[in-house]
Amino acid sequence: MKCRKSPVSVVIVTFQSAEVIATCVQHAIQAAEEVIVVDNHSQDATLERVRRFASVKVIASSRNLGFAGAVNQGVAAASQPNVLLLNPDAILLEGLEDLVRALEQPGVGAVSGRLCDASGRFQLGFGVRRLPTAGALALECLGWNRLFAENAVNRRYRHLDFDPELAQEVEQPAGAFLLFRKEVHAALGGFDERFYPLWFEDVDFCKRLKDRGLKILYEPKARAIHQGAHSVGKLTWEHKVQYWYASLLGYSVKHFTRPGVVMVAVAVAGGAVIKALLGIFALHSLKPVWIYGKVIRLACRYLFPPVTTATKAVLEKHS
Repeated sequence: MKCRKSPVSVVIVTFQSAEVIATCVQHAIQAAEEVIVVDNHSQDATLERVRRFASVKVIASSRNLGFAGAVNQGVAAASQPNVLLLNPDAILLEGLEDLVRALEQPGVGAVSGRLCDASGRFQLGFGVRRLPTAGALALECLGWNRLFAENAVNRRYRHLDFDPELAQEVEQPAGAFLLFRKEVHAALGGFDERFYPLWFEDVDFCKRLKDRGLKILYEPKARAIHQGAHSVGKLTWEHKVQYWYASLLGYSVKHFTRPGVVMVAVAVAGGAVIKALLGIFALHSLKPVWIYGKVIRLACRYLFPPVTTATKAVLEKHS
């Protein structure tokens, strides 16, 4: 007897994902009515492996649109009322129907499930977090949260007291496994493509959902195994640094007051100085100075913006 599939369009954004995409797609098509793969101009065998699945809708971009841009393309092409964002290195195991039932509750804007590592343990600190404050991001940039992970600010931000066994309301589940209604995505104007090419676009989406008064729920019956950092691992160190700080500062300008932006920008600059110095000794090279020098200059745009048309454009980009 044929299993009933959930009224969901699974949207998977790929970039150099040939190693993992086949398993991801194979599990998704067993559970959902529709699977859409949006490929961000991969140069490996990603598309070749996706096209082996005749039922999958493939959108092959001629350039890298970034994660947010690709998500918006996939959602626009979705035929189902509900959309599940699923990372290519995630394998949907069970519970999609439980996510849909949770999403149907009044006032709910999005639902996530249990993201597990290969051994089945919940990815605490990643799977569900609280929305970041200026203080949390400042400590993140200074490296304090890495050195002293049990500090109160980091425990709150990374939700280290989270109980993955309980169904509950949450603030910011990972975009690697997130279900929402297509109409809610449209009402919010989609994912903000200014977070290019990645980072903080899912955090921003959850923040805007909460600002609209919509709930975000966690449903532990839904499970997916998540490898983690698959696409990020394809980036160079320089690009990882550049993209992460740019998106972090962009999120800060968009959602924090001016004092909060200044706090984060000072922490970005200070942390970059420390990392540059440590990098010199670790790598016996001046390359870290060049890379983190770019970060410091970017932070200074938010700290001491000169009164020019160009600078106004930079600041207004994330307003």
